[in-house]
Amino acid sequence: MSDPTSRLLSIMATLRDKDNGCDWDLAQDFASIAPYTIEEAYEVADAIERQDMQELKEELGDLLFQVVFHSRMAEETGHFLFADVANAISDKMEARHPHIFGDEHGAMDEGRWETLKEKERSDKGASSALDGVAKALPALARSSKLQKRAARVGFEWPDLEGPMDKLSEEFEELAQAKSDEERIMEAGDVLFVVVNILRRYGVDPEQALKASNGKFEARFRKMEVLAGGSIDGLLLDEQEELWQKVKKTEG
Repeated sequence: MSDPTSRLLSIMATLRDKDNGCDWDLAQDFASIAPYTIEEAYEVADAIERQDMQELKEELGDLLFQVVFHSRMAEETGHFLFADVANAISDKMEARHPHIFGDEHGAMDEGRWETLKEKERSDKGASSALDGVAKALPALARSSKLQKRAARVGFEWPDLEGPMDKLSEEFEELAQAKSDEERIMEAGDVLFVVVNILRRYGVDPEQALKASNGKFEARFRKMEVLAGGSIDGLLLDEQEELWQKVKKTEG
């Protein structure tokens, strides 16, 4: 049996073969494949949350295939090979763990990790403290990362009073917004300040909202069951009564 990695690389090369390959695979480029890469990463996270190891194995394979796909397209254009990708991450991990692979000592804490990452960004020519925060991140996660970067260079309220006052200000500006464009901008400012407050409490905003989404969905579905299948047509007071009944069942 061939090496599994070599087999996968061979399959990808066949799919992208100009004479005998798959029309769909041949039509793709980095931009068209990127959304699938993001989707597969989310499906990996979903399998982990459900603790489905069989599904996780399959989803990790799908994500690996995305890496192979991008690497194959890069090889075709003469940029890099799959082996270069593997070597690059190996080099990075060894460099980021000098206490394991080098001569340094001590534990790897967050401060030390960030110092090493900052050096990497500097070596790549970063000119801003915000360089390297991926624009494709979910908005809440990117907001948190941008704020952390700014805070490391001192751009941060000294206590919670600042962002709390700012939140009231932003809500007022949202209420006064006249156009859809203004409302979008002001609503974004509200969320941005909320992220700052949550960060002060050590709460990941993406995880927090994900948890609330799950809680709301579970409660709403239970309301529908209590109502006989649907709450459509019930008065708001009746819906609220069902909501409170569901909350009580949660203890």
